[in-house]
Amino acid sequence: MTDTKTPEAGLASLEREAASAARARAGYGADALILCDRLVRVYEADGVEVQALQGLDLLIRPGELTAIVGASGSGKSTLLNILSGLDRPTAGRARVADHDLLTMKGRERLRYRRETVGFIWQQTGRNLLPYLDAQENVEIPLRLAGVRRAERRKRARDLLELLGIGYCADRRPGQLSGGEQQRVAIGVALANRPKVVLADEPTGELDTASADTVFQALRTANEELGVAVLVVTHDELVSGQVPRTVQIRDGRTSSEVLRTEFGELAAAQEYALLDRAGRIQLPAEYIEALDLRDRVRLGLEPEQITVRADREEPTI
Repeated sequence: MTDTKTPEAGLASLEREAASAARARAGYGADALILCDRLVRVYEADGVEVQALQGLDLLIRPGELTAIVGASGSGKSTLLNILSGLDRPTAGRARVADHDLLTMKGRERLRYRRETVGFIWQQTGRNLLPYLDAQENVEIPLRLAGVRRAERRKRARDLLELLGIGYCADRRPGQLSGGEQQRVAIGVALANRPKVVLADEPTGELDTASADTVFQALRTANEELGVAVLVVTHDELVSGQVPRTVQIRDGRTSSEVLRTEFGELAAAQEYALLDRAGRIQLPAEYIEALDLRDRVRLGLEPEQITVRADREEPTI
């Protein structure tokens, strides 16, 4: 039999094999800032187990700006609480920088929350102390870290200017708009030069104009300071302005959208995610369009896998 494979096809196959071997040697997520590998979180309420995360996989690399989206109860907030050090995973692996979030205890957890991650709550009132002005709020993490007074004052002023709210330095939270409060909160989160900032619905309580200024501040932090930013959001305007949007469904990552252009030149590609166990979640609209139920037929063809509805009754 004559081999019809072209030299170009053979070279491409060898390149794929080499890349796969290199990834295997390096290990899953070796170059990632945030790694979630088959992450599980189980709660017990009134004697009933609730699986908030069911083997979730996620990689975030240094300097990435990423949005996490999903329906209520999908596991978004649980994931953010684990990554922030506020909660512990039940099983699997979760790592941020060099911190193992499954085994981290006591002083390391405290140091992690002070130095490695910054966190922004949706509720503006949870982010700032009402009896301190904006500059004093930003200085708090620096004071706790033992930074000298002159240095922390300069750092706070520089951050407020960077985020476009230098004029708010001597104002208390009650004298600020919701958008200004959230931008001060971003300054607090950035104070100790974290590797990643986690934001839980940071624009959820704001009008469109204020939400836009807050997101622009997050983008500025990402671009100017190189900090990775992970935003949980329901706001389509926010998720539509980031290079990568990851959707969580039923406690697992199900799809992601990668964008290369924004505005009028917007270009985006949606992908289904293949997790470490080999599972793919089909989009609900695909399932409904083909009326898929119970079983499906899979077919392996050159460069693709086909999924077909199974209309035949099983024979025994």
